[in-house]
Amino acid sequence: MTDSSRVVLRAEGLGRTYRSGPRPVTVLDNLSVEVSAGESLAIVGESGVGKSTLLQLMGGLDRPDSGELTVDAVDLRRASTEQLGEFRNRSVGFVFQAHHLLPEFTALENVEMPFRIGGRLSGARDRARAVLADLGLESRLDHRPAELSGGEQQRVAIARAVVGGPKLVLADEPTGNLDPGTGAKVFDVLSELQREQGFALVLATHSERLAAGCTRILRLADGGLHPLSEDERESYFRGLGV
Repeated sequence: MTDSSRVVLRAEGLGRTYRSGPRPVTVLDNLSVEVSAGESLAIVGESGVGKSTLLQLMGGLDRPDSGELTVDAVDLRRASTEQLGEFRNRSVGFVFQAHHLLPEFTALENVEMPFRIGGRLSGARDRARAVLADLGLESRLDHRPAELSGGEQQRVAIARAVVGGPKLVLADEPTGNLDPGTGAKVFDVLSELQREQGFALVLATHSERLAAGCTRILRLADGGLHPLSEDERESYFRGLGV
């Protein structure tokens, strides 16, 4: 049983600024948030406000300029490059809008990749087969990405993200390249895996349906995260035209 009281991710006073020509551009400013095991958090916001930047920080792909960021007891701001690599391999799974599957490898080999990179080969193939079967892909194990539909490719990407038993899964517009019907099915699969495995899920999306399927919805604006009331949620998504 998942300990829903256990905080997997804690960010306090997070800041990230980039240089754009002679002027600095502040993307995140004094941002704070906590996400517990088994919780799903949707982050919404206009394009360009920093949703992807925030997920990259949470996943150890970038470092904050200020503040504290801890995921699965790893201090991501102060961790060494080697520690960050091990963290990404063992503690976090990524699902992006583009599936980023390796075209020369089969679905099974793509899902095995986190184990191979991390040197955890014992039982890797059996675990990869099991997760793909759970996602309805048992007949597609030996197919390469080009031989799979868009929805199948994204399900393989989800399998790769969760196969290693991560504590946190980060999904950046995971259904953005799919038609609405296929996207809904892919999100349902991700949600079911999240309930079964109990990982914390942070999802960046423009989709009202995806956001509504999460435990919480926060809007990223002016460098910080802000809760959306029911009325605000309706007007926000109506303004997006989604």
